[in-house]
Amino acid sequence: MAYIGNQPAESFTSFATQEFSTSATTSYTLDHAVTNENEIALFVNNVRQQPGSGKAYTATGTALTLSAATASTDTMYCVFLGRALQTVTPATNSITAAMVGNDLISGKDALASEPADTDEFLVSDAGTLKRIDYSLIKATGITEADQWRVTANTNQNTAGDVTSNWERNDGTGFTYVGTGLTESSGIFSFASTGKYLINFQMALDVDNGDTNAEVLLKVTTNNSSYSTVAYGLTGNGGSADIRSTIANSSILDVTDTSNVKFKFSTDGFSTATRIVGDSSTQISGFWVIRLGDT
Repeated sequence: MAYIGNQPAESFTSFATQEFSTSATTSYTLDHAVTNENEIALFVNNVRQQPGSGKAYTATGTALTLSAATASTDTMYCVFLGRALQTVTPATNSITAAMVGNDLISGKDALASEPADTDEFLVSDAGTLKRIDYSLIKATGITEADQWRVTANTNQNTAGDVTSNWERNDGTGFTYVGTGLTESSGIFSFASTGKYLINFQMALDVDNGDTNAEVLLKVTTNNSSYSTVAYGLTGNGGSADIRSTIANSSILDVTDTSNVKFKFSTDGFSTATRIVGDSSTQISGFWVIRLGDT
């Protein structure tokens, strides 16, 4: 015959039965748990017994209790008329991986946009299933990027820190990402920790005969002593002034924004050699980009 809905997996079923090995006792164990004695029909010597308290037997769970002890010569069996429904919540650890279908998670309720930061995913942590917020695993992209420049020609007179004529690029179309750097007397500080790439490019007007002109990138990790981490070098051993551009870069791990800072210094400049700067065009300066977490 036709069915409406799913066709039953079994066409015929029968009540479960259990035979007991009798002895001089009133206590027996059922093969299947029951809610009470009304869910079984108990027969002793083929005579059906009356269920209930104060009558022939009671039952709960798998415990069957008779009001009078049987004899070893008796025969006893029961027919399970129903199965106990103990709870609608599965017992702890009762559902195994083999019981879960591979298509349990489907595209039926698929997201149509990027998840919210508080949306959760399931991950296996050394075999233990745990949940994790999307904010902890999403790709964050670039969170900090900034560019600064020297605003005017700066003569360093041999060696010294470049402490003045600094500004953030304010040219047409420029914008920085995140909070950006802060500057005080040529010392640059970070708004957040992370690993940063520092690229600098300096245009120099090198004096006649100045054989060694350097621009140095210096870093401190204790807000006190500075070390040179990169520098550009040029020089002129001829008979005329030259102009040249020097460049270099360094990756800096900013673990503490209060202590990790950087600045630029010069060395070997003659009294006439200078850094070429401009307040409207990027000629000498640097740019910084945050690559990722520390």
